[in-house]
Amino acid sequence: MPSTTEITVSQLSRRIGLPDAPTIIDVRIDDDVAIDPRMIPGSIRRDFRTVTVWAKTFTGQSVVVSCQRGLKLSQGVVAWLRHEGVEADSLEGGFEAWRDAGALLVTPDKVPQPDSQGRTVWVTRARPKVDRIACPWLIRRFIDPSAVFLFVAPAEVTAVADRFAATPFDVDGVFWTHRGDTCTFDTMLTEFGLKSVTLDRLATIVRAADTARLDLVPEAAGFLAASLGLSRMFRDDLEQLDAGMLLYDSFYRWCRDATDETHNWPTPTSGA
Repeated sequence: MPSTTEITVSQLSRRIGLPDAPTIIDVRIDDDVAIDPRMIPGSIRRDFRTVTVWAKTFTGQSVVVSCQRGLKLSQGVVAWLRHEGVEADSLEGGFEAWRDAGALLVTPDKVPQPDSQGRTVWVTRARPKVDRIACPWLIRRFIDPSAVFLFVAPAEVTAVADRFAATPFDVDGVFWTHRGDTCTFDTMLTEFGLKSVTLDRLATIVRAADTARLDLVPEAAGFLAASLGLSRMFRDDLEQLDAGMLLYDSFYRWCRDATDETHNWPTPTSGA
């Protein structure tokens, strides 16, 4: 049984990918990371030895700390965070328990280098519809919650990427784009190593809506309609992205929890 300052793998796993997911801090030592560099989705690395320096930067956040086995490093960091008034728990069993449970892990070698503020920066075409909302949702929920997205004129994406050290996506001729009959969302799932029944189900809906193959899944037509409606509701692409995050959050939860649920208006009983 976990202590009052621990969270289990199953408990944390249920919160990954949701808008209220905790901030996850990975305090493994370099030797352990070298053996298995994969990361818990959305996690950030910090040096346990400097916790007194960075602890206060997490004030007001819900934090989960993970080390290799959930012992001295994570529990010591949690104690320091709580001393600074931060709501923090350690992951029971640490990274090893997470890995051994088969929980989602991110392959980090394709994650772009962060900027001076620790954020990945991405750039794509303005006026997003499907893929250019799907990819930012995936990145913020599973890769980098603080990621920055720049929406610019299509002809300027490459130049902006070069001048502003941003990673281009969903344009021709770049790494993060369509491959064959799949879309950029599929590419990101593959390259980041994110594979689960839930994400695969969502990816099919996104692919169907983004590549005009609405026959792939019944949900695709409604998903495309909602996406196109959002694109006409907002002139500002960042405002549209903020609104679109809720759309993707809701479809993610449906893919995870509600695919077998139906709903119908109650029929009146005989003689009522």
